[in-house]
Amino acid sequence: MKTLLIAVCFAVALLTFGVASAQDTTNHDDMKAEDSKNEVQVTGTISETGKTFVSEIDAKSWTIINPDVVKGHEGHHVILTANFDADKKEVRVVSLKMPK
Repeated sequence: MKTLLIAVCFAVALLTFGVASAQDTTNHDDMKAEDSKNEVQVTGTISETGKTFVSEIDAKSWTIINPDVVKGHEGHHVILTANFDADKKEVRVVSLKMPK
């Protein structure tokens, strides 16, 4: 009888552990980590409209998908920290600074 009770308790403990681990709801925010890995620093010019960025290296034009970040720097030569999407020719600006 004692061994049966121990076996039942052990089985219940295993089931409880299995159910608890299957319900792991911790927030794994892999997207932010992935985005930060793709950030690149590039020097170039913001267009007069603030909607495009022209790279100094290859003179390619990129559409800025968050133009509010570059507001006030239209027409300026800047250093962007950004995520580039080569397929869509778009850039998401993370930050910018004026070169020295």
